[in-house]
Amino acid sequence: MTIIKVSILTISLLLSMKCSMAQSTVENEIRRLDQLEAQATISGDTITLKKLWSPGFVVNNPANMVVNVAQIRQLMKEGKISYTTFNRIIEKVTITGPVAVAMGYEENEPEKATDNAGKKVTRRYTNVWLKEKAGWKIIARQATIIDVK
Repeated sequence: MTIIKVSILTISLLLSMKCSMAQSTVENEIRRLDQLEAQATISGDTITLKKLWSPGFVVNNPANMVVNVAQIRQLMKEGKISYTTFNRIIEKVTITGPVAVAMGYEENEPEKATDNAGKKVTRRYTNVWLKEKAGWKIIARQATIIDVK
């Protein structure tokens, strides 16, 4: 190989490694934020949720309703979003530019006025994150119940 070909190959390899490391850093951040959002949900920590949710955040929730931030807060006040346990398992994070998608499943035990209170609920979820000036914010969520015991 000529020196030019080796140099081009080396530069390509280094750029590829840099992109991979940057994606890994973003992926780790999304995984951390996704778990933080789950913890804030179970503890009813509306201050943390306000920091993580974009003002236009919408959810296609397990009750088959599309709700916005104000409606979610109201459901929390009414005890319709309340859990004794909430475990989120992230299976995949995909990053495309300023958008990250976290997918996996959740196991929880609803309480109070939440549907399926006192039962173990498993659901699939998708969270969509957007990199904004203030950092990563969740802009959309889908949660679908797949099992109730």
